[in-house]
Amino acid sequence: MSYEMTGPVTETTIPDGRVLVDGRPHMRDGQGKLVPLTLIRAQDQLQDEVVRRIIGFAVPLSDQVARFKAHTFDDISGFEALLAQEYEARIGGPRGNKTLMSYDGLYKVTVQVADAIAFGPELQIAKGLVDECLNEWAASARDEIKAIVTRAFNTDKEGQINRAAIFMLLRLDITDPRWLRGMAAIRDAMKIVGSKTYVRCYRRAAFDGPWEAITIDLAKA
Repeated sequence: MSYEMTGPVTETTIPDGRVLVDGRPHMRDGQGKLVPLTLIRAQDQLQDEVVRRIIGFAVPLSDQVARFKAHTFDDISGFEALLAQEYEARIGGPRGNKTLMSYDGLYKVTVQVADAIAFGPELQIAKGLVDECLNEWAASARDEIKAIVTRAFNTDKEGQINRAAIFMLLRLDITDPRWLRGMAAIRDAMKIVGSKTYVRCYRRAAFDGPWEAITIDLAKA
């Protein structure tokens, strides 16, 4: 198992954006127009340099992470192939979720498969049935149920349904027939449109210590 991603991340050379016109340096603006360098503010030139320098490091780092991901899946697949050959079985559950642990229990790698879910038109039927229930219950309906319903059917700025609130609705123990029909409509509305596989790495200082995620996500670093 060899990894071709060792060593420090190097900087990729990003073009400086300068264009010579009649021997004079220009830069293109956001509309593609050539602007003489002498007319571009110093802070705008400095900002341009900072961005290009960051991107110069980001590109090889992204490539390195992509190679790491490919090597990781290759290594896990190779290990599974050996197990399958020896035991005629595979690790993990039917959905592909699995955990590999180091012998000393200090390191582990988890593979999780998450479905991408979209909601069909049945969701509007569900909303109508749930609204009927809330309108009839009125004052007797608990505030937390009203809040969950509001979150579930209100879309965010990107027009996406609040999936977490939808799943919370499905867990509520309510026996009103209309509510139950509404929950059935939600389940019918749920369509699996794809899936993503996530690899997460963890470590801990002692075999009974808490797990610490090894951060690869820039937003969580």
